[in-house]
Amino acid sequence: MYRSKIQELEMSLVQIENLPLIRKYAQEFYKTHSLEDCWQFACESWESTYFQIQEISVFLCGYIAHQSAAATLFLKDTVSQHPDWRVQEVLAMAFDAYCKSIGYENSLQIINEWISSDNHNNRRAVTEGLRVWTSRPFFSENPQIAISILSSLKEDNSLYVRKSVGNALRDISKKHRELIEQELFSWDLSNKKIQQVYKLAHKYLDKQG
Repeated sequence: MYRSKIQELEMSLVQIENLPLIRKYAQEFYKTHSLEDCWQFACESWESTYFQIQEISVFLCGYIAHQSAAATLFLKDTVSQHPDWRVQEVLAMAFDAYCKSIGYENSLQIINEWISSDNHNNRRAVTEGLRVWTSRPFFSENPQIAISILSSLKEDNSLYVRKSVGNALRDISKKHRELIEQELFSWDLSNKKIQQVYKLAHKYLDKQG
C-alpha cells in the first residue's frame, strides 16, 4: 500500500542521519492519517532495510500505542530486538511518547512491566526515555517515585541499563540533592555493579561538594 512512498523516503532520507527530520515526518504522518493508516505504514516501513525508515515506524508506534495494543506489543516484543543502537534510542523516545499520551501517573503499570522485562533494551527504554524524569508531569511532584523505580535497577545485569540509571539519577540530583543522597547512602558499595551506578549518580553531587 505504501511501498512507493517508502521507496521515495529511502532515496531522500538514507543519505543523511537526521533524527529531528525523521521524527517530524512521523509526527506529520500521525497528525494527518487515521489510526489504521498509521499502523499500516508503521508495519510496512519497518520492513525497510534502512534504519532511518525503521525509525519512522518506531516513532509512529509510539504515537499510536495509547490507542493500539498491537503497536504497544510491537514496540516491546519486536523493536526491542533490533540490533542497531540508533533504533533503540528511538524506542526510548517512543516509550516516552506513549507515557505522555496516557499520562505518566497512569503509566506506572507499563513502566513496571517493561523494567521487569528479560530484554535489557526494554528496561533501558524506560530509564532513558523518561529522562529527565522529574521534568515529567507526576514525577515532578513525586520525585521519590522516580528515584525508587530507577534504583530498583541499580544492579541490573546490563551495563547499558546501569549507565542509563546512573545518569538519570544524576539528572534528578540537580534539583533533589537530599533525596538522591539519602537513596545512595543506603546502597551496598561492595557490589561492583551498584558501585558503577553510584559513581554516575553521585557525579553532580561531587562537583557541588
